[in-house]
Amino acid sequence: MGHLDTLKHVALAALIVIGSLTKGAELRAQSQESLIVAGGCFWCVESDFESVKGVSEAISGYTGGTTKNPTYKQVGRGGTGHYEAVKILFDPAIVSREALLNLFLRSIDPTDAGGQFCDRGEPYRTAIFVSNKAEKALADQVKGEAQTELSRDIVTPILDTATFYEAEDYHQDYYKGDGLVFTRFGPLLQSKAYKRYRTACGRDARVSELWGDAAPFAKLY
Repeated sequence: MGHLDTLKHVALAALIVIGSLTKGAELRAQSQESLIVAGGCFWCVESDFESVKGVSEAISGYTGGTTKNPTYKQVGRGGTGHYEAVKILFDPAIVSREALLNLFLRSIDPTDAGGQFCDRGEPYRTAIFVSNKAEKALADQVKGEAQTELSRDIVTPILDTATFYEAEDYHQDYYKGDGLVFTRFGPLLQSKAYKRYRTACGRDARVSELWGDAAPFAKLY
């Protein structure tokens, strides 16, 4: 075999490998689904769900309001109607939508209509967002089962999906950032500041009080 033929075979092999990788990526993209939820501070919801097997990414953002392309300051002031929300990207072959909904309701206080834990007001309300009748029926089912288990009224609404605006870059993966931030506890690495905030806000203590051993993420902190 001549040098030119060898090059041709190598190039063909490379094209086959690239094609296989591309096809695999396309298939993975096609199998990926999304679930949008609001559970108070989006840093915490993002942190929780990025620990779940089958979740490829959780993206912090804003949804459910009327202001286009809202900023963190606008949402925080109130009046935009937006929730701090998280878009969860997942592979349904590994983790089901039903499982994620069950995890979500047991990672929040769904009996509180005025916010979550120390975070109060409009942006911190809870909600589940659905795109069609099947998703709504599933969410209603999971909510009803959770309400029976808790023996208390669950006020978390099930709402139609609205435009989801990704939050500013500095909010994404906030829980694992390694930059230095200044807090009321003094200067801390961002990841440590996040843990301090989460503990001080009482999130996991309240979730554990409500759900006991069924609380899926409280034991991580």
